[in-house]
Amino acid sequence: MPFNFLRSCSSQFPTTLTLKGTALELLLTKPTFDQSSTTMYECPATKPSEPFLLCLLHQLQDLKRSILALLFCLPTSLFALLLLLLLLYNGFSVFYLHLPFPAKSPSVPANFSPVITAGEPMRKWSSLSTASSSSSSKLASSVMYATKEENPPVILKTQLPLFRKSRISILPLTNSTFSRPRRARKHKRKLKSVPFEARSSPFPVRIAEFFAGNSTNSCKFRFFMTRISLKSFGDREVLAMESLFNSHPNACLVIVSNSMKSRRGSRILRPFLDNGFRVMAIDPDYDYIFKDTHAEAWFDGLRKGNVDPGEVSLGQNLSNLLRLALLYKFGGIYIDTDIIVLKSFSKLRNVIGAQTIDLETGNWSRLNNAVLIFDKNHPLLYKFIEEFALTFDGNKWGHNGPYLVSRVVSRLVGRPGFNFTVLPPSAFYPVDWSRIRSLFRGPRDELHSKWMHKKLRQIQSRSLAVHLWNRQSRNLEVEKGSIISHIESDCCIFCNSALSSL
Repeated sequence: MPFNFLRSCSSQFPTTLTLKGTALELLLTKPTFDQSSTTMYECPATKPSEPFLLCLLHQLQDLKRSILALLFCLPTSLFALLLLLLLLYNGFSVFYLHLPFPAKSPSVPANFSPVITAGEPMRKWSSLSTASSSSSSKLASSVMYATKEENPPVILKTQLPLFRKSRISILPLTNSTFSRPRRARKHKRKLKSVPFEARSSPFPVRIAEFFAGNSTNSCKFRFFMTRISLKSFGDREVLAMESLFNSHPNACLVIVSNSMKSRRGSRILRPFLDNGFRVMAIDPDYDYIFKDTHAEAWFDGLRKGNVDPGEVSLGQNLSNLLRLALLYKFGGIYIDTDIIVLKSFSKLRNVIGAQTIDLETGNWSRLNNAVLIFDKNHPLLYKFIEEFALTFDGNKWGHNGPYLVSRVVSRLVGRPGFNFTVLPPSAFYPVDWSRIRSLFRGPRDELHSKWMHKKLRQIQSRSLAVHLWNRQSRNLEVEKGSIISHIESDCCIFCNSALSSL
């Protein structure tokens, strides 16, 4: 029996949908004005007042019922096939994500050598200059605190954000990036870390004005510190500054840092400035500081991604290079922010300190770069910078720092044209990193108290400074009555506490 597919309220184009056997035919008939025709459908004549839109609504409802009836006549397998195709399309569009990132290359583990590079002879304590000061010779005779060095702890990857946002644009990674040979890949990670900052006054102008001072407040000693990190100074760094000015009240301190030009940095420096001490924090101008040295080409390669920064913190390695370039450019004294200064450095010139000695031979086995005292344009500094640029390895802790100065000095022993002095560990490193915890502990018993008393007197009489080895001691608490607590009382400026005795 035929059923209506579409009924028209108009008398012009009636359409009838019939089902013959199993075939569905759509019959379009011409308009006719025969009132008796059964193929025509019109709105019932018995209801002349019925609106046209209401009639159309009835026709649409009949059309919906007809379509549903048609769909129900289709096989169930066809519905399943359509549903499966829809699910496949949906899954493909949702879960297909193209991630153009290369597989991470395996990290190179930190590598340490127990002594200087194999094949390099151990060097005797000696001044490589033609004459050394009386204080240097006195220190050279004291090696009672030096111990044979053991392997330092492995330093894990510490690649946290170190710099303010770079103004260099990073190109998006594409498939073509990974089709290039491995050796041609750019190290894009470091582009985020090297800042280009607009400065209100050029770096050399500010430094020159600061060091020039005036007739009543000149710089007798030029000190430098560096802090390439998002972290500002803490209590320990402030103590290092206090100890510096306590022993060198006429010194000028330049802190080259990307974190001290802040509100917190100003609060830290304010007490020193209010008390007449000369201290300044300034952002690093790498272009100027590295200009006309081997560091210039190395840093340019780092910017362009041609230098692999490695797994060791870039801030640490930049600090290793900055201290060398600053002294080469201006001359003066560099100290780490965890160096507590005990005595004046006034009698020292062109000096580097040894960290450890070999107990069997009595020769130094490693130097350290936490304290450096050199004239402007000193040739040894030039060699240090050259070695950094030519042998840089960002995957080995210490390779570009203490191990670097050890390698260079070992090669230069006996060569003319270099005038510098190597001081024993008692000068700046009276306690090895592996035993630094002992300085933070209070007395446990009478025997321990006697040992602490003797150790404190040795440090006070024979050492110019104490390196606190921040990596090993930064989380240690200074216990009451400890050696550090007494050193702090001796060296602080704003503590207002009397020195107690053991």
